[in-house]
Amino acid sequence: MAYWLMKSEPGAWSWDDQVKAGSAEWDGVRNYQAANNMKAMEIGDLVFFYHSVNEKQVVGIAEVVKEYYPDPTDASGRFGMVDIKAIRPMVKPVTLGDIKAEPKLSELALVRQSRLSVLPVNPAEWKVICGMGDTDP
Repeated sequence: MAYWLMKSEPGAWSWDDQVKAGSAEWDGVRNYQAANNMKAMEIGDLVFFYHSVNEKQVVGIAEVVKEYYPDPTDASGRFGMVDIKAIRPMVKPVTLGDIKAEPKLSELALVRQSRLSVLPVNPAEWKVICGMGDTDP
């Protein structure tokens, strides 16, 4: 199993929207590195759901339920999407400030590549962030 972080603007698609939908596609990604990260996702991988823009915090955990396939919103045909399912909210959201203040997370892709919308998270980082959020890994 692999671990990931996916960013969403809460005004466009929030954790609450994801929970209501249950399983939904993650479309609209137009960055090649983020798309390559989604291509590497497998069914059962876990994902931190991250509210970007003003909130900047991990708010929930989702699971990949459908692997990479073409994104019909991409007229060029170059990009795809995956489907994720809401699993559980974070007991306590973990802010970007908290993440940056934790030395064990200094190499986290979110810290090093802050503009990327789909990022890998290694198992040790996953456990640290879950611990910071009082949430079972």
